[in-house]
Amino acid sequence: MYLWVHKLGSPRYFYSFARVVAPLLAVFCAVTMVWGLYQGLVVAPTDYQQGESYRIMYVHVPAAWMSMFIYVVMAFASAISLIWHIKLADLIAQKSAPIGATFTFLALATGSLWGKPMWGTWWVWDARLTSELVLLFLYLGYMALHEAYDNPSTGAKAAAILALVGVVNIPIIHFSVEWWHTLHQSASVSKLGKPSMPSSMLVPLLVMAVSFKAFYGTVLLWSVQAKVLEREYRSKWVRELLLGAKT
Repeated sequence: MYLWVHKLGSPRYFYSFARVVAPLLAVFCAVTMVWGLYQGLVVAPTDYQQGESYRIMYVHVPAAWMSMFIYVVMAFASAISLIWHIKLADLIAQKSAPIGATFTFLALATGSLWGKPMWGTWWVWDARLTSELVLLFLYLGYMALHEAYDNPSTGAKAAAILALVGVVNIPIIHFSVEWWHTLHQSASVSKLGKPSMPSSMLVPLLVMAVSFKAFYGTVLLWSVQAKVLEREYRSKWVRELLLGAKT
């Protein structure tokens, strides 16, 4: 396993890996997203309390999960970059940030749309909502720091430190509904025991969560792949790759 991870740190090996895996992930993402949206928006029964408005959860909940998941990936990659100075790890963190920020914004926007009919307001300074907003600022701060220095390595180091410091916000988001009195509903999927929703509602939600992860993996691989080519354009293997593409 260690040798495989070490090999993946090689730009040439990573490019070959991404070239094979990214298209497969893209197809998997498309299939699962179409199925999940159809099952969630059309087939799943109407909720007896919230009516049809609950269906926004098939975008909101997976987006919220992804906002936290991607930040953890970004922090982990930043730690690898700081400790072992692996440039590819910094690239993964750098390219994860805008994807994570997009998912965080999507979670906040869809949460507001869901909150209006449920709470009677677009926004409240609820513990879960506020900590999620802080997460968006952390993503934006990471991206700003990465580009704030003339020396790219200095910017990468400063951004990596922010990513590691900011990871403390993740458990705050996750446990906020348990630690404080909040309007936001408590966990209904990850809690111990039987989930609070029937399988006809739960299965499409989990499929959408898997689909969003596949989407993240696809976009990340493509963006890192492009950046690797840009950085390594003088390398022998890139010249061989380009010559092979022309023939």
